[in-house]
Amino acid sequence: MPHEVSPESYKDLVLFLATAGIVAPLFKRLKLNPILGFLLAGVILGPFGLGRFIPVAPWLDYVTVDNPDEIAQLAEFGVVFLLFMIGLELSWERLRLMRKLVFGLGAAQVIGCSIALGLGAMALGQPPVAALAIGAALTLSSTAIAVPVLAERRRLHSDGGRATFSVLLFQDLAVAPILITLTILGRGDGAFALKDLAALAPAALGLAGLVLIGRLVLRPMLKSVAKAKSEEMFMAACLLVIIGAGMVAALSGLSMALGAFVAGVLLAETEYRHEVEVKIEPFKGLLLSLFFVSLGIRLDLSLLFANPVLILGVGLGLLLVKGVIVFLGGMAMKLGVKASTEAALILAAGGEFAFVILDNAMGAQVVPRDIGQAVLVSATLTMFLIPALAGLGARFGRTSNTQISEAPKPAVERLDPEPEGQVLVVGYGRVGKLVADMLNRHDLPWTAVERDARLVEQGRRDGSRIYYGDASRLELLERCGLATARAVVITMDAPEAAEAVVAAVRGARPDISIVVRARDARHAARLYELGATDAVPETIEASLQLSEAVLVDIGVPMGLVIASIHERRDEYRKILNRPDALGGKRRRLRDASLR
Repeated sequence: MPHEVSPESYKDLVLFLATAGIVAPLFKRLKLNPILGFLLAGVILGPFGLGRFIPVAPWLDYVTVDNPDEIAQLAEFGVVFLLFMIGLELSWERLRLMRKLVFGLGAAQVIGCSIALGLGAMALGQPPVAALAIGAALTLSSTAIAVPVLAERRRLHSDGGRATFSVLLFQDLAVAPILITLTILGRGDGAFALKDLAALAPAALGLAGLVLIGRLVLRPMLKSVAKAKSEEMFMAACLLVIIGAGMVAALSGLSMALGAFVAGVLLAETEYRHEVEVKIEPFKGLLLSLFFVSLGIRLDLSLLFANPVLILGVGLGLLLVKGVIVFLGGMAMKLGVKASTEAALILAAGGEFAFVILDNAMGAQVVPRDIGQAVLVSATLTMFLIPALAGLGARFGRTSNTQISEAPKPAVERLDPEPEGQVLVVGYGRVGKLVADMLNRHDLPWTAVERDARLVEQGRRDGSRIYYGDASRLELLERCGLATARAVVITMDAPEAAEAVVAAVRGARPDISIVVRARDARHAARLYELGATDAVPETIEASLQLSEAVLVDIGVPMGLVIASIHERRDEYRKILNRPDALGGKRRRLRDASLR
């Protein structure tokens, strides 16, 4: 007999979904960052919010979270998916170019802040081991909040934004050594031995194994799944890659988020990159929202009211110390005043890994539990300030003219953008290849999108910029560079699919030229109604070419033949592209602009 699950088992899930449905649209309408809404919702719904009043009003049990630990465990996947998506927008080459910022500014921030904050904790009466643990925990900033805020404000590619991401990446790399160091210090002697250094070997081997196995396995696996032409199986494969890479990293002593990041970087150079992004984006958004709610749930405001001077003082000191050290590090790296200020403001607050490190430190009795909880409250309060600090940093950095030598600035808001002024070729079969060949002859950049994995593989083998995916989804076209494309050529032989692409493109870009392959005259008329600039019916075009060939063969002068063919083609276009059709309107607007 199957086990029956009571409705109460799903209460926390229903509460979160209701929160997401209310907070996100409400805060966007108020033009406030939804992250703040989810953090506040967590505070209200948690055991330290409305949960405190359940003895007085039992009905509040229905609107409070019962199992915050279970939610926190699931919410950690929000950071995992975020780092995976960031990895998808990078490449090994860009990581190599960013190495000075990652291992220069990142290392300076982690070491400098750990020492400074540790000395501050010692000044407040903590023993050296506990002070070092507190300093290391507070050193780490919030990737989960900082990166989405930077992306929303279109600052991820500014000098300050790239410096911020580089430091956050090094912090993720530093989590494993910090945890191993705390374990050693927790033994009581605090002395390092050769076997302690050997504890880092599993992490190094795990990272190397991820890279090696990923390079050998990821592309063939996704290719095999893509050939099955199953949306569900492709999504399952994407989830397997993320969670599997995270598990391997966790078993090696690294963070799951770092493992997912490596998997994303490995997939960034494949033809499946954009399709994977489209598939994973909803999961990332939902899990990140849950992560922010879980942070709010952990905030025990009673500690703040019990000792406000200490907690607020620690929070203020944290912002000042980290901000100053990051600013000085940025100046030493020659980022300039404005970029250094922007990075300093964003990185000044605490981060989610403070919970991981302090939980381990308290479990090993390195840090007293009451002190650790108070420090976590201070760190969480500073995380509430990140959107405001990022806005202030953007004001300082927006007029910055400094350039980072490691990487050129992209024109659109991506870490590895598609070329500007390109032509998007949707469908890379025989017709699409001929169109691409003609574009190459005129030295015009192009990017192709194809659903057939075998055609994508052939194109990649020839060195073409081609991606696997369903072009009828606007999200995929946008990731392939629709925003800056000069034209879209649709060569698909499936009439319904071609119509879907035309409608999506015209809705997003009313100004772009759309040229479509049509099956016949009726299909061409339908494409014009949907917004095609030019529709080329196969039957009519074949008839015109046959007519041209026979007329030339029987002796009619070539000039007269070409003129008559063009005249007849224009007559067909006028018949098919009615003035009241969307394509007709577009044509009139274009003609008027040329006069």
